[in-house]
Amino acid sequence: MKNLHEIRTSPQAWTASSGPLVVIDKLRIGFEGESVLNDISLKLLNGENLVVLGKSGSGKSVLIKCIVRLLKPESGTIDVFGKDIASLNRAELDEVRRKTGFLFQSGALYDSMTVKQNLEFPLRRTMKNLSEKRISEKVAETLENVGLADTLNKMPSQLSGGMRKRISLARTIIVDPLIMLYDEPTTGLDPATSDEISSLINDVQKKYKTSSLIITHDIECARITADRIIMIDEGKVYAEGSIKDFESSDDPVITSFFKKFSN
Repeated sequence: MKNLHEIRTSPQAWTASSGPLVVIDKLRIGFEGESVLNDISLKLLNGENLVVLGKSGSGKSVLIKCIVRLLKPESGTIDVFGKDIASLNRAELDEVRRKTGFLFQSGALYDSMTVKQNLEFPLRRTMKNLSEKRISEKVAETLENVGLADTLNKMPSQLSGGMRKRISLARTIIVDPLIMLYDEPTTGLDPATSDEISSLINDVQKKYKTSSLIITHDIECARITADRIIMIDEGKVYAEGSIKDFESSDDPVITSFFKKFSN
């Protein structure tokens, strides 16, 4: 049995890479005197799906908010596309954010807009030179890619939870991001719909050539999507490896987590 702390990344994840798109080194952040992340270091490689596992309160969501500077760490560095996020001016930060898709746990659709309008909104903000014809084409193409071409004129309230999640993903990928950050993408969904969303994450990776960091405690989501897995425990990177490495471990922290969160 391997010591999980000695596990290395699977060959598949590394051979698909030409270098890291995100490099986090010794990141520390806390709130009201309580440490949340404590010397976290990790890399997101080009073309991979990196899953970050951890129980509630382990700092997973804080981590991805730091990547796009929605939160500022106390110490440590975060490089995205080779640039230190902390040193960027507003225009440079906006450019990094434009290339980074963020799928929020809630989906965050605009309830007063149709599906079409929800997808048009980011296009008009970030790709201002697109013609109306091209905007319509991109909306149609993106909806087709998430399997919801017939929802164009529907309101979010008319859609199921899984459909809203798909539309939220469509709104994120329509501006052609290079990095995708998923914050608990399957939370609140039934098992079948969760599996559909997990499979869609893989489809997006292939069709849009994205690199994805997936924050979750859903073991099945990890099984479906992960090229590589990192587990956070008590604010630190506790272990790293493939899904097989984790499932075959006899480490008590790992086995307890998998027993609690497996379907």
